[in-house]
Amino acid sequence: MRKTALITGASSGIGKAAARELCGAGFIVYAAARRTERMADIKSDKIIPIALDLTDGASIESCVKTILEKEGHIDVLVNNAGYGSYGAVENVPMPEARRQFEVNVFGLARLVQLIAPSMREQKSGRIVNISSMAGKVWTNFGGWYHAAKFAVEGLSDCMRTELAPFGIKVIIIEPGCIKTDWGGIAADNLENTAKGGAYESAAVKSAGVMRKIYSHNITPPEKIAELIRKAVTAKRPKTRYMRGFLARPAVFIRRVFGDRIYDWVLKKFD
Repeated sequence: MRKTALITGASSGIGKAAARELCGAGFIVYAAARRTERMADIKSDKIIPIALDLTDGASIESCVKTILEKEGHIDVLVNNAGYGSYGAVENVPMPEARRQFEVNVFGLARLVQLIAPSMREQKSGRIVNISSMAGKVWTNFGGWYHAAKFAVEGLSDCMRTELAPFGIKVIIIEPGCIKTDWGGIAADNLENTAKGGAYESAAVKSAGVMRKIYSHNITPPEKIAELIRKAVTAKRPKTRYMRGFLARPAVFIRRVFGDRIYDWVLKKFD
């Protein structure tokens, strides 16, 4: 019997690459996103686009119900959907801050709530939560995004211990800078939120650094997709996987040298 995987945020980047990777590994893949038309290029008998809005409880419930009714089981959940809306903490409107948590944290948790019972019944399952090096370190003007990713880290650790007795493995993947549209979008948001305010000059500099980093030949999303496949097929997967441009150096500096040295390093990027 072929296993079924649900991947969120599958209309681009890591999610789309993961859909292709798991399809190649023999899974039936449900590729979920708000804009299903952006997945026409990967649609097949093994990759099935499905609508999902993580800020809408009814949409989440409908997505899971549709898959369970058709396949009878969900063996793998890859919580990949997420985004970063950069800006000084005082500049980002609270509705936007809440939306980041709705997508990055609460939508993720609601999917687990709906899927874990069926995994528990079959005494097996893999839940892969795509966190980030942003859940370990911080960057200028990324407060709300980092807060959400730090939350994903803590939530995932608790899920791992709660679900382990039922044969369900929870794995965290922590990408670094990946060659996607994420960096440009975050830079645009940063500049927009800072216009005319006290942080405008510093925000423009930080946005420029972000664009410069993401314009280089950095880690492709396919490398993270390979980690996802490894995590869901390994007999004894690691609790955490980290890969991607700047991830290991940044985490190493913070862990070994402490917060003040890490803050000093950040200033050097401006």
